[in-house]
Amino acid sequence: MIEANRFKTVITSEHRLLDLHLKETLQYRDLIFLYVKRNFIATYKQTILGPAWAIIQPLLTTIVFTVIFGSLARLTTADVAGDYVLPGFLFYMSGNICWSYFSDTLQKTSATFIANRNTLGKVYFPRLVMPVSTSISDLISFGIQFGIFTIFWLYFLIRGGTSIVLSARLLLIPLVILQMMILSVGCGIIISSVTTKYRDLNMLVGFGIQLWHYGTPLAYGLQLVPKRWMYLYMLNPVTPIITTFRYAVFGFGYFDLHYYLLGWIVSLALFYIGLIMFSRIERTFMDTV
Repeated sequence: MIEANRFKTVITSEHRLLDLHLKETLQYRDLIFLYVKRNFIATYKQTILGPAWAIIQPLLTTIVFTVIFGSLARLTTADVAGDYVLPGFLFYMSGNICWSYFSDTLQKTSATFIANRNTLGKVYFPRLVMPVSTSISDLISFGIQFGIFTIFWLYFLIRGGTSIVLSARLLLIPLVILQMMILSVGCGIIISSVTTKYRDLNMLVGFGIQLWHYGTPLAYGLQLVPKRWMYLYMLNPVTPIITTFRYAVFGFGYFDLHYYLLGWIVSLALFYIGLIMFSRIERTFMDTV
């Protein structure tokens, strides 16, 4: 008598929880480059000023911040106590260019599945290519804005009369930019994974980013935050990014290694959770999107 279980075949999926297709995504780097080029051109296509908008937007925002929060509201721009002299224009611009990159990348990646459903439903490629290319294309705009910021920074540095110093702390800038990319993509793909099924959440993205903006020290310095709320306030992973960026470019300011490492832990955790959710949703998103 032949045993029934002898000829049983068990078919299982090769997909594993930790299989995040990172290596496969890297193999499609040519496609990533093409999407980066497409995204950047599409952003400024059929505009009169073109890439100049990447300069105009942060400049106008900085001027508004300088007038309203600096001149009228007279909010402090000090992150630490001391007799430091810092031009308000540079303070606001440093925060605005970082926030602009973070919020733009987060919003665009949060709409990855919905905005690209026609393309994603016709041909296969690692879906992670989309958010990665978005973060890189936005990095080009950030580079333009950072270049303009550098011009103003050099002007105030050479003119003198401020507390700005040229120091080795500038080496922190690449780490800050990398953390911004990781955090914005991580949060974006988490939202994109959830909103494929629950569209109502997509309506709250803009409102949530606006509230996040108020909870980040962009229009004011950390000295305005009560000491008893500092730990809770620093749980916002964008706060260490902004304060560390200012600390690096100005040569003084607030830097706490514990809070900085905590910001990295939160950023990496959100990125990893986002990769897991994104990897699971990408297989079935066409059924719900």
